[in-house]
Amino acid sequence: MLRSTLKSLAARKLRLVMSAMAIVLGVGFVTGSLIFTDTLGRTFDGIVEGTVGDVVVRAEGADFDSSAVIPAEDLAPLEDLDGVERVDGNVDAMGVFVVGENGNVVGGQGAPAMAFNHTDAPNQLGKEVVEYDQGRAPTGEDEVAVDSLTAERAGLALGDTVQMVTAGEYPQLEAELVGTFEFGEGGMAGASITLFDTATAQKYFLGGEDAYTSAWLTTQDGAEQEVADSAAGLVPDGFEARTGKAIADETADQIEEGLSFITTFLLVFAGVALFVGSFLIINTFSILVAQRGRELAMLRAIGASRRQVTMSVLVEALVVGIVGSTLGLALGVLLAMAIQALFGTLGLDLSGTGLVFTPRTVIAAYAVGVLVTLLAAYIPARRAGQVAPVEAMRESSGTSGGHPIRRALEVALLVVGVAVFLAGLFVVEDNQVWWFGAGLVLTLLGTAFLSPIVGLPVIRGLGWLYRKVFGSVGRMAEENAVRAPGRTAATASALMIGMTLVALMGVLSSSASASIDKQIEDTFTADYIYSNAIGQPFSPKVAERAADVDGVRAVSPVRFASVELDGERQFVQAVDPQTFGEVEDIEITEGENTLDPSSVLVGSSQQEGRSIGDTLTVTSGGQSTDLTITGFYDEIAATQNDQLLVSIDALESLGAQAADNWVFVFLDEGADQEAVKADLESVIEGQPLVTLKDQQSYSDEQRASINQLLYLIYALLGLAIVIAILGIVNTLGLSVMERTREIGLLRAVGLSRSQLRRMIRLESITIALLGAVLGIGLGVVGGVAIQRALEEDGITVLSIPWLQLLVFLVLAAVIGVLAALWPAFRASRMDVLQAISTE
Repeated sequence: MLRSTLKSLAARKLRLVMSAMAIVLGVGFVTGSLIFTDTLGRTFDGIVEGTVGDVVVRAEGADFDSSAVIPAEDLAPLEDLDGVERVDGNVDAMGVFVVGENGNVVGGQGAPAMAFNHTDAPNQLGKEVVEYDQGRAPTGEDEVAVDSLTAERAGLALGDTVQMVTAGEYPQLEAELVGTFEFGEGGMAGASITLFDTATAQKYFLGGEDAYTSAWLTTQDGAEQEVADSAAGLVPDGFEARTGKAIADETADQIEEGLSFITTFLLVFAGVALFVGSFLIINTFSILVAQRGRELAMLRAIGASRRQVTMSVLVEALVVGIVGSTLGLALGVLLAMAIQALFGTLGLDLSGTGLVFTPRTVIAAYAVGVLVTLLAAYIPARRAGQVAPVEAMRESSGTSGGHPIRRALEVALLVVGVAVFLAGLFVVEDNQVWWFGAGLVLTLLGTAFLSPIVGLPVIRGLGWLYRKVFGSVGRMAEENAVRAPGRTAATASALMIGMTLVALMGVLSSSASASIDKQIEDTFTADYIYSNAIGQPFSPKVAERAADVDGVRAVSPVRFASVELDGERQFVQAVDPQTFGEVEDIEITEGENTLDPSSVLVGSSQQEGRSIGDTLTVTSGGQSTDLTITGFYDEIAATQNDQLLVSIDALESLGAQAADNWVFVFLDEGADQEAVKADLESVIEGQPLVTLKDQQSYSDEQRASINQLLYLIYALLGLAIVIAILGIVNTLGLSVMERTREIGLLRAVGLSRSQLRRMIRLESITIALLGAVLGIGLGVVGGVAIQRALEEDGITVLSIPWLQLLVFLVLAAVIGVLAALWPAFRASRMDVLQAISTE
């Protein structure tokens, strides 16, 4: 039996390679995702381990947006602690971008831009944090050092003047480039780093105060914990002293949790690819088993047991799984490089770290590939074992229709899937994503199983059109599709899954964009707004200068920050109480609309258990402030914030960075708008990250991020579409082989080669359009349901992109034509006499 199985494999190499391609692509995406995320993890591990000292003194719960500082005199007692060899103060700042020779900032697309003071303090690994590859460290106010990658991207060489923009008191800086350096542990994941001498860093980022944002204590070997314990009693209130290892471990855990989203995101699409691929494998093995009915029956007749016949098919599947997994593993390396390059364009540059290839990636590749293949092939294999010996006497084995019990189970599966999907959207509150995902999978499976029934009207409708346009050739194409409705529907189901997700995302993105447009139209009362397209804060000097422009009636800055309240992180919005009424009329549900440095307004969703006059202790960067609740308000439509609203003075008293996220600008009535706009534009000259926008431009900017994510999702879903196309090619190819004698007879009675090719193309278009119609229908229904469930979260407008969906249908027809090229060509090249004599 083993020899027979291997011969069968050798005789059907092309068919099985086509099936293996689904596994190659699916496994490739799984392994590519794992390789990329492992590489990402190692990069951040290196950063974390290399950027902490033996003992670190920092603000409790320190964030980069905190302006909490420790005075220099408070570091002196730490130098006298037993086990301390040296103490070095650090000055850290965020949002310091280098401007390249093209006038644009380097980076700025996701990875941070940081500035530090230069020190030669060793990290916990005993190495200096940076290594200079050119030049030296800066020593004066007119000198700066820049990391090598940023210098290269900016087109800078030693001696050049470096232009920089910041979010602080000094919006624009310039200094001579005296050195370039590399991060000692191999890369900074796309971050841009500038180094100043200590006095200069204190001037620019700490207002000239002789203080530091943190300090490193270099200790004797093994004395880290004792020094940390001793230092804890000497640091100022709001600061902590911890070992660098403890901080590194904690930060690594936080990064791992944050990066898990990327891993999950990529693996979801790998799962979709494997899910679609399983349909291809099931279909291929089902056709092969049906075509080999007489061969399998003969094996039974000469003594092979059911188990042996079943195992022979599973051995074929095992070989396909192993070959597909091996090729998928190799493809995964290429995909990881592609994903790395893609994320590099978004600001997450991992070029400083080589790809990480771990044993778990290899194990996962073969476990996933082989397991999926065997599971997909099990039902056809079991059916093969049930072939009776008497079938060997028949001309053909045929296929049986759906059993009533089986049909009932398929209907039940569809009903349960819809119920679980709706429950995830409207009923359950915990793990909604899992409920939604499970419901969608079950719904897709139920629809796929029932597609021979559900899709028959689509096939007949296309058949009517074919008959009208193509005559007898169209009729034959229709009858060929109807002759094996299960096969046609199973092949279409692979494309249906991909089209469902594409249509669903199209509805959601269109609805989100329409909701943004409506929200901005309803709430954007300003004439202009200053903002940063990538969400970075910018210098408050912009608002100050804009207020002095002739024709400007008022400016209203808005800031965002996160603080700690009751042990949890909370979102805070800070506004200017004198001018924010111009931006939005806050609807107070209880209390008064009063904001001063000691008060807070609380969103209605946070009202439970709180009353007017209560005191909230809010902490940021180690500094705590008591704020009195003066009122509760409904959600602010302009900002979609419903947590805490404070004055800008209150936020600054919390130690948050003095930087604006938005600045709304209102013009005088009758002002020369073009002239004022020109003056407002001049305010941000030299600030490439900050832009001035009117309502339409601001709306376009907000939609751009949605479109960018949508295109990324479409690109990843394209993998499932490719597998579905392979499925159509495979099914048509096997169908042509199965109908060799029939095709020979058709050619003998006058069917031309071009007519034969047209017939096969029409069959392929039928399969593709059937999958597209079912998929788009499910996707639209699912998208509408999700939009309704997300109304309270801001997606208030339902928008179905009908034109886009029509384009998807046209693309499905094109897919059908392309998928039929090889099978149609092969069929048309058959020798008529040999085809007629085929048994």
